[in-house]
Amino acid sequence: MYEPIRTKSVQSTAGADFPHRTREEELDTQLAGHLSGLLTVTDELGLGETAERIAQQLTRLRGTPPARHTAPTGEDRPELHRRALALAGRALVVAASRADTASAILAAECMDAHTAALNTLQTSRLITAH
Repeated sequence: MYEPIRTKSVQSTAGADFPHRTREEELDTQLAGHLSGLLTVTDELGLGETAERIAQQLTRLRGTPPARHTAPTGEDRPELHRRALALAGRALVVAASRADTASAILAAECMDAHTAALNTLQTSRLITAH
């Protein structure tokens, strides 16, 4: 009545010889990716001290210093701050998931700084508009 299954079961590939990453390794990779993006935006904004702290966390996670991007893209500052805020938020979520206190604190500080910068930029635009 039924034709037999001719392909291997998904469960039978569980013991296959390909590398598997643990949850911690996957979270490390995600956190490093978010911090790397945050470092790029932070460098573009010219926030040297914060960029160095982010680079230290990346070096700790990856074991090697990160590649740095220093050429400005010409994107406007509010957009850079919005992007940095989003990346810092993502980094905070992942850092909290893996219980990485140092990265979580750094990400939260970055979120606060970029939120304050956006509020300042918005306030100055309102003042100059009147």
